Amino acid sequence: MSLTTYRKKRSFKDSPEPKPKREGKNARKEDKKLRFVVQRHHASRLHYDFRLEMEGVLKSWAVPKGPSLNPSDKRLAMMVEDHPYDYKDFEGIIPEGNYGAGVVYKWDEGFYEPLDKSANPEKELLKELRSGSLKFLLKGKKLKGEFALVKMKGAEDNSWLLIKHKDKFSTETPYNSEDQVPAAIKEKKNNRKKSGASRRPAGEETKRTAARASAADFIKPMLATLIGKPFSREGWLFENKWDGYRAIAEVSSGAVRLYSRSGKSFNKDYEPIAGILSEIEHDLVLDGEIVALNKQGKPEFQLLQNYKKSAKGTLVYYVFDLLEFKGYDLKSMELFQRKELLNELFNSLGELRSAGTKDARVQNTEYVINEGEKYFKKILREKGEGLLAKSGSSSYQPGRRSDQWLKIKTHQRQEAIIAGFTDPRESRKKFGALILAVNENGKLKYIGHTGGGFNQESLNDVYEKMRPLIQDKSPFDKKPKTNAPVTWLKPELVCEVKFAEWTNGGHMRQPIFIALREDKAADMIVHEKPVDPEDASANKGAGKAENANEGIARKARKGASKKANAVKGDSAGKESSPAGAKSGKSLQLKAGNRNITISNPGKLYWPREKISKGDLVAYYQEMSGYLLPYLKDRPQSLHRHPDGITKAGFFQKDFDLKNAPEWIKTVPIHSESNNKEIDYLVCNNEATLLYMANLGCIEINPWLSRSPRIDFPDYIAIDLDPEKISFSAVIEAALAVKEVLDNLELGGFCKTSGATGLHIYIPLTRRYNFEVTRIAAQFIAQKAHELLPAITSLVRSPSKRQKKIYLDYLQNTRGQTLAAPYSARPRPQATVSAPLNWAEVNEKLNPGDFTIHTIGNRVKQLGDLWEATGKTKNSLSNILKASKS
Repeated sequence: MSLTTYRKKRSFKDSPEPKPKREGKNARKEDKKLRFVVQRHHASRLHYDFRLEMEGVLKSWAVPKGPSLNPSDKRLAMMVEDHPYDYKDFEGIIPEGNYGAGVVYKWDEGFYEPLDKSANPEKELLKELRSGSLKFLLKGKKLKGEFALVKMKGAEDNSWLLIKHKDKFSTETPYNSEDQVPAAIKEKKNNRKKSGASRRPAGEETKRTAARASAADFIKPMLATLIGKPFSREGWLFENKWDGYRAIAEVSSGAVRLYSRSGKSFNKDYEPIAGILSEIEHDLVLDGEIVALNKQGKPEFQLLQNYKKSAKGTLVYYVFDLLEFKGYDLKSMELFQRKELLNELFNSLGELRSAGTKDARVQNTEYVINEGEKYFKKILREKGEGLLAKSGSSSYQPGRRSDQWLKIKTHQRQEAIIAGFTDPRESRKKFGALILAVNENGKLKYIGHTGGGFNQESLNDVYEKMRPLIQDKSPFDKKPKTNAPVTWLKPELVCEVKFAEWTNGGHMRQPIFIALREDKAADMIVHEKPVDPEDASANKGAGKAENANEGIARKARKGASKKANAVKGDSAGKESSPAGAKSGKSLQLKAGNRNITISNPGKLYWPREKISKGDLVAYYQEMSGYLLPYLKDRPQSLHRHPDGITKAGFFQKDFDLKNAPEWIKTVPIHSESNNKEIDYLVCNNEATLLYMANLGCIEINPWLSRSPRIDFPDYIAIDLDPEKISFSAVIEAALAVKEVLDNLELGGFCKTSGATGLHIYIPLTRRYNFEVTRIAAQFIAQKAHELLPAITSLVRSPSKRQKKIYLDYLQNTRGQTLAAPYSARPRPQATVSAPLNWAEVNEKLNPGDFTIHTIGNRVKQLGDLWEATGKTKNSLSNILKASKS
């Protein structure tokens, strides 16, 4: 039971693993039950650690494939050193450089006992351990029933087999421990095997990386959407748009793979950068831009392009993203989290400069938060290329041009395909002008020609690159008019030009050649048309990880006041149905670039009020700009009423993707009760919202948390649920909750439930899990109850709280939902859950005033009264201190 080996292998100054405090039978002071724990350990290799408590320590086995509930599986278990008893609670990251470096996750835990009943269970187990045959009963969350650990004869002393006995908990189907690991923990895409190499020459790729390159196995960088002007926005970060080559860097055991956005290797071209990266002692994947600085310290693209020949200029690899680290895929994490990890990485690495005579460095990219317009002015003063704007909550989506990443250029630039060149004139050699094109609808479109911007060196270089591509036939369907004879080319070479403006005919005015772009593939070159920054991320939800309340106040609200394209809502409250409703025919609506079919729009969802399904769709299309920010990236529990409010509805959580449009987004979440992954619908855009309405989702019920950090809610919610008591009492209870919040210096927001109660939300910084927020919610509810004990209750059962208001704090549980702001409710009069000013929470408040016919005019007059929820981020430090006192 000695922990000497455990101590010798670890430096407790550098590792967070528990330091042994006591040994022997007094190492624990809890109950007499013996504990077991299984920890998933992703170190150099993924394995599971199976630990049984004996003599005050944890006897431990490393199980490469993990435990199984299938008796036919005999899982190898290598016995390792004893671990301290406190190790049963350990979860976290063991830093690089330490023994067992990697991530530890508690996969299962519980109690166990020997199969052979004994007056002294621990003594019996020790006896079996020494004999090489342990038989025991596990009482865990995942592992239940009879198991055996059997020492292998003739093998090494530490080789055992972990075997499940056949009983009511066993299974005959294949069993994989990884299937029981939450998506946020387990590795999804990154399982790169280490090459086993140590340091290699920087320009040399390992066999592993060479094989990957030949198989076109590379990470395509995430791309940004061009917009026309800078902006400032809460929750966004802004950084320099560098004038260089986009480059992904993979580092594994000192071997480096540095490549372009199309997968072309940069290892030899920019060897000094690869050399610096090879000194990093972590396995990681970076995204950044390689630039060459001139003597004035400014990026100069011509220097970068000619670096292979001249070696002039200072090479810098500006890193702006961390995609993988120590074998773990970070792409699903929010950008702010990846940036924090990247900052920590560079702080730990210190200065990264070349050791040789060539001046080069690897450097973290600076950024600012929220203040994009101010930073753009700085870039203009410094004559930079442009600005990148990124949503702080965006995930990394390889190869996708996202509206969560935007770019703003300081001057007009366009990448173009070189489709040919004209004959030179007068003293000009080689060629006169380049014939330029872009892809449009599967064909080449002529956009102009340029003969300016060349010196003799670039003229010769471009000509030599074009010569192998010469062909007789024009690559255009219709030859463009030129002022000189043309030599046509295979459309493979790409260049970048700057120009004054676009003509009405789609041609560039006064284009000037900047450089060849050999890092760009011709088939990806299109006319980049800037969009308005206010609209750039309004309704394109697929793949977003945007904060649910960011940008609520943006002018994209203009889209919210539009009437439906085909469905005309009536905000005046008249009994009207959309076009086609009476005939029962389906309707075709346009939402963004999606076509939505609305079936049976004339079906009456509210028969007494004569409000149809089409009216509901019209309401949601009209209000989408206000509602969507509260839905983004939140799993939806669909409450469907396909036959209207007079018939029973039903809940649907596991969304059937088989019959859904391909653009519908879901998020898989593991259900403990069902022991499987459930696909929850995510409503990030207007098209999905209308699709939900067509399914009969009268009300919209989002989670309090967002993907991918699904266990960390954005709000605490207190649901005031009255039982046979007047609404004036509900008002009184809401004001009591506000008094508690004011005393705790917490900002809260109130809305009608759309039924008989009120909802109070407290926005949070996303660092508290549901267990913490539930404790905080209970504390708030308890304090409010103490203020109004006669009319409030913390008892859930309606029969036990007659004529009282239930202060429901249990809504703060993973998977619980409340009606979203502006959600309609399946109630008489088609009432809506309406955001309120606290000044409105008085005896004059009537929830029935807010319906799908009246709320539109209200928001036009008052705006979104919950807009500030996106800017209010409460800390729970005061409340957690108070709850412990």
